[in-house]
Amino acid sequence: MSAGRGSRPLAAVAAVLGAWAAAAVLTAGSGVWAAGTQVAPKEIVIGTLYAGSGSFANSSMPEYAGLTFWVKTVDASGGVYVKAYGKKIPVVLKSYDDQSSTSTATTLYGQLITSDHVNILVADFGSVLTSVAIPIAAEHHMLLFDQTASGISLFSPKNPYMVDTSIRTSALWPTPLAQFLLSRHVRRVAVVYAANDFDQSQAQTLVRLLAAGGVHPVADTSVPTTTTDYATLLHTLAAQNPQAVIEFGYDNNDIAWFQNLSQSGLKFPLVFTIYPGLETALLLKDAGPAALAYTYTYAAPPLVAYNKVTVGLGVSAFLKEFPKVMPGGTLNFQTIAGYNTGLVIQEALATSPSLDQLALRHAVQALSGHMTTLEGPFQINAAGAQVGEPMYIAQFFPTAHGVRLLPVYPADHAQHAPVYPAP
Repeated sequence: MSAGRGSRPLAAVAAVLGAWAAAAVLTAGSGVWAAGTQVAPKEIVIGTLYAGSGSFANSSMPEYAGLTFWVKTVDASGGVYVKAYGKKIPVVLKSYDDQSSTSTATTLYGQLITSDHVNILVADFGSVLTSVAIPIAAEHHMLLFDQTASGISLFSPKNPYMVDTSIRTSALWPTPLAQFLLSRHVRRVAVVYAANDFDQSQAQTLVRLLAAGGVHPVADTSVPTTTTDYATLLHTLAAQNPQAVIEFGYDNNDIAWFQNLSQSGLKFPLVFTIYPGLETALLLKDAGPAALAYTYTYAAPPLVAYNKVTVGLGVSAFLKEFPKVMPGGTLNFQTIAGYNTGLVIQEALATSPSLDQLALRHAVQALSGHMTTLEGPFQINAAGAQVGEPMYIAQFFPTAHGVRLLPVYPADHAQHAPVYPAP
């Protein structure tokens, strides 16, 4: 997937968005006028949901804390600069708890748009809770700032009311993993994935890339996203004598996976999972350092530290400042993703000629390829899916006090040589 500025799909969408944005500025009936022709609002209201309980709470709450941190920091400086009015305007965060329920989220997304009349709509964590927001936002012509929903099926060039701010489309995540496995001449690969857009996209990409390298998985198995017992499946996979076992799931899936693997007495030469690299502290607490030793995961911020940025704080500065503003808050990739969402909103407001939703979408598109944040280069394709913000491969190494996670692939980002097979 290419997000090159000269690509035909991108140019076409940009042209359409530009025309719509210009019309929005010039048409009084739209309710949005060019700077200076309408009194500026007292505040910019950002509406979002969070999961205070349920299966997505461990991911959603840190993400919400990161967005809250951004709101507090911009308000401490007088608000966010809004080009449409040529001034800084305070930001207010209007939020509701969806309790990890898609039905509750559906109702609350509608309430934010139709009752609260928010200026900016931000999705809750992940593909599952974001999926129900997409048709609602499109129906009401409201741009959905998608924080961490990355399933490729969620994006369409026909829907200009969605943009991915803080996570690369999951169809691209496994590219370095496939390259790593092929470079190590791993031939017998078993793949297990939870049946949702996020995990299935990764499984499909991995299987396709491995097949292109002449490797056909000995297992390619889906399980319900609610799965918390892998005991039987682990023994089924072991019977295939795999050299590598890849498990794509959410954090609850990964925790159950490692707990069952430890209890089974089974051992595989290579194990890869997603969430130890995104929510390291949680996985260490619930699965244990011994279970994670020598396993592989994704290397993402804050493990990968982008400090040369064009907007906002770099990783090192963020890790220092976040606890001052949000004492006791969890610091992990999700926290950074929430803050990164705020930065994208900030730059869209600073460059859009109006608060019209398509004008904002056009402004975000114009940022693509021209902005670097603490997640790396920001780049979206014609459908609004994130194709920048790369992830790499990391491995857990035992230490005297537990384990340490270090990038191992590709070589130009490695901080340690990979150990394969696991001792």
